[in-house]
Amino acid sequence: MLIDLQIPTDNLKANFFIYHLQFKTPAKTSRDTLTKKTIYIIQIWDAQNPSFVAQGECSPLLGLSVDNPNNYIEILQALCEDIQNYKFWLQLGLKNHPSIKMGLEMAILNLKHQKPHVYFPSDFTLGKKSIEINGLIWMGEYEGMRQQIIHKIEQGFSCVKLKIGGIDFDNELKLLELIRKDFSTKDIELRLDANGSMKTDEVFYKLDKLSKYHIHSIEQPIATKQWEFMRDLCAQSPIDIALDEELIGVEEYTEKEKLIRAIQPKYLIFKPSLLGGFVATKDWIDLCAQYKVKWWITSALESNLGLNAIAQFAAITHNNMPQGLGTGGLFTNNLEAPIQLVGKTIQFTGVGLFK
Repeated sequence: MLIDLQIPTDNLKANFFIYHLQFKTPAKTSRDTLTKKTIYIIQIWDAQNPSFVAQGECSPLLGLSVDNPNNYIEILQALCEDIQNYKFWLQLGLKNHPSIKMGLEMAILNLKHQKPHVYFPSDFTLGKKSIEINGLIWMGEYEGMRQQIIHKIEQGFSCVKLKIGGIDFDNELKLLELIRKDFSTKDIELRLDANGSMKTDEVFYKLDKLSKYHIHSIEQPIATKQWEFMRDLCAQSPIDIALDEELIGVEEYTEKEKLIRAIQPKYLIFKPSLLGGFVATKDWIDLCAQYKVKWWITSALESNLGLNAIAQFAAITHNNMPQGLGTGGLFTNNLEAPIQLVGKTIQFTGVGLFK
């Protein structure tokens, strides 16, 4: 899988604009509750052929991504003014701004292919292949989460992911019992995302309780930067552990390899906007192949613009596990992109997503 970021022109121009996404309902995690999200759209074009304007989305997550919010707009302005030196920005200039690097990669790929909304041409962008995704259940009150679960199952999802850690643990167990009462592991694959909410002195107890409901995996059960404890957890847990937040800020290839060797996780979960784009994500994928670690790709509350590019990237990796790309219906004012949710799959169809 080759990601070519070379542009055969010396006449690049660029700008950016700010866009505020509004959530339909507050999105609750164990960290905070989100009602809106600010993204930044980079536009690049060839001054000698300005009819096609390529776009890329910079989608930082405050409190989670390592992007420095204090100089974010300043860096974007500098990048756009110096777009002819985009290779420098990709290699060195955006080390502390992974979401800007992601947006720049998107725009470059879009400009190369000269087709609206196309970043990685494949059978997916030709409408010949779809991507199975998991149904996402956001945190909330017990009854609201119960209704979400029922709705996802009625939609035909065979893999459901629940964010936990935001309500009483006993009620979370009741939700899992609700699912397993009517649906076996053959019917529904259950993934959990704890967002690092479990304390080290309670995590084994909670994982034991959760394991009774035949859980496929649990993302980031404890907080990051506890490699020795996390390694023991991965080795002893009755539920397979998936690392998510643990990968954020790990930039050098040698450090990525060191993390995998030190912790030895069962799964890794990739959010390209938080990892520094597609090239950085490909490094992780290559290491997973080397160390026999399974993985899948997840969006990080991008608009449809970024979600579309991530879906196209997921398609060319040929990973058949359900991907975490079901966030397109969260916003009241989402951007247009030619992708659509069809049952439990996401497809490139030429119409707006989740309208």
